[in-house]
Amino acid sequence: MAASAQDRRRGALRHRLAERGIDRTLLLLLPGLVFLVALFCYPFLYGLGLSFQPQRGGPFANYVTFFSDPYLRETVWITFKLGVPAALINVLASVPVALRTRHAFPGKRLITTLLVLPITLGTVLTAEGLLGYLGPNGWLNKFLLGIGVLDEPLELVHNYWGVLASLIITGFPFAYLLTLSYLTGIDPSLERAAATLGAGWWKRFRYVTLPLLVPGLAITFCLSFVLAFSVFPSAQLVGDPRGSTHVISIEAYYAAFQRYDYSMGSAIAMVMAVLMLAVVALVLAWRTTFYRGATGGKG
Repeated sequence: MAASAQDRRRGALRHRLAERGIDRTLLLLLPGLVFLVALFCYPFLYGLGLSFQPQRGGPFANYVTFFSDPYLRETVWITFKLGVPAALINVLASVPVALRTRHAFPGKRLITTLLVLPITLGTVLTAEGLLGYLGPNGWLNKFLLGIGVLDEPLELVHNYWGVLASLIITGFPFAYLLTLSYLTGIDPSLERAAATLGAGWWKRFRYVTLPLLVPGLAITFCLSFVLAFSVFPSAQLVGDPRGSTHVISIEAYYAAFQRYDYSMGSAIAMVMAVLMLAVVALVLAWRTTFYRGATGGKG
């Protein structure tokens, strides 16, 4: 009788825990947690500790050096000047394309494949393409010079514009796929109901689709911004790494792997992480002001 009562208590306890989502299926999270600790938490904490062990001076010497040096401090502004426009352009450009391709039409698979193809190209191949197309001897300049529009080639690579173009090419597929997934999550019957009430396409988009889509666009912007803010190979290959595209990741690389000052490199990486998290936090806080109901607005 005692054993039976104990089994009933255990069963009741398991039932109460299961109602709170605590059961053996939580073990499925274990591989992910191990991965997170081994590949993110430990390197992050190690880098954070290393940043407070400068080669000279007190624990905050690296941070003081970074923010007191105009050349280093300017990398923050340069990186924002590339990351924010690239993320905005990718998100805004993805909306009309996703709106058109969310419905079935002839050639949809081919067009969708072409839109996401730049993901497979990689940064180096994209840079080679940009140099071949937009470089001083590229196709675009040859064409414009040939028809007499220009007297001398446009400078579209090895500067700000080359890096921005690379970020847009490589970042657009991610923004497009995310926006498309959010759009397909919006109940189409809402737009049909608005149409039956006489709303045209613009009013349906402005007052039905867009309010439900904005929370998802905020997430898309965050991911696009993080990708653009951490730009490194594009700034080297099609930018001016010591001038107009001297971004913060390049300075972290120079500090760690050219001057072998790993502590300074870690400090710059920490500054970079804090800036990205600050922007993401601001956008997510702004996102909470929008509708997040069960119908649409996923993300």
